[in-house]
Amino acid sequence: MTRLRRGAPGWPARLDELGDVPAALHLRPPADAARLEALVAPPVVAIVGTRRASAGGMAFARRLGHDLARVEACIVSGLALGIDAAAHEGALDGDGRTVAVLGCGIDRDYPRANAALASRIAAAGAVVSEYEAGVPPAPWRFPARNRIVAALADAVVVVEAAARSGALITAAAALELGRDVLAVPGTPWHGGHAGQNGLLRDGAAPVTSVEDVLVALGLDPARVRTDDPAVGADATRLLAAVRRQPGTPEALAHRVGLGAAGIAAALVELELAGAVTRERDGTVVSA
Repeated sequence: MTRLRRGAPGWPARLDELGDVPAALHLRPPADAARLEALVAPPVVAIVGTRRASAGGMAFARRLGHDLARVEACIVSGLALGIDAAAHEGALDGDGRTVAVLGCGIDRDYPRANAALASRIAAAGAVVSEYEAGVPPAPWRFPARNRIVAALADAVVVVEAAARSGALITAAAALELGRDVLAVPGTPWHGGHAGQNGLLRDGAAPVTSVEDVLVALGLDPARVRTDDPAVGADATRLLAAVRRQPGTPEALAHRVGLGAAGIAAALVELELAGAVTRERDGTVVSA
């Protein structure tokens, strides 16, 4: 496990805006400080909501996570059942960036039902916690975890939440930090939607598509790419990394978690598709 102390290279500076700054972040292997720093480069969107989500809510969270990942946004959430898990899955399916913040020790898979998802996130993104290995889950640790989710993000989207929900704690923390809070409109007479509808009543921006989130972030909705080449998952992930920040093949391999053979194959695929080129010093840039 990597222990990233406050102020160390790679420490997310946004966490210093919190009133209760964690002393350290623990990162599940293979993530390290350099990978986390690349993952939480803007734009970062937190997608949160109830564990008892409807099928429609989960489908929307998954689609939103996927679409935001495809336009190079990082998806942050809490690896809980329901909306959180769906958002992470969408980001992974979109070959994008995602970070899961745990409310327990970094070595714990909680809930156990999301153990396989946690492994996927650890391999392609990052699983982090302010709690060291061995710390058990406890009810008070999850609301505390939510402040980190809010601090890492540029905006928080509440997909589905009851009137009393951990997602609303995340939204409140985001507002205190000056982050944008958005919500997905829900059925007015459905008690499980009272949380996000209350946020909308209080002035949160509505979200019906990825374009709504991009507008809230001050980004051009035309950022949604429809002309990307039809390439494999590794090449798609590499292309997103190059668009965020050009780099040498070695640096890019570290950032996206590919070995030498994998990065070489993905680069050839992208070069043949005309999506990237190499400069004279070997730096890979998007075409």
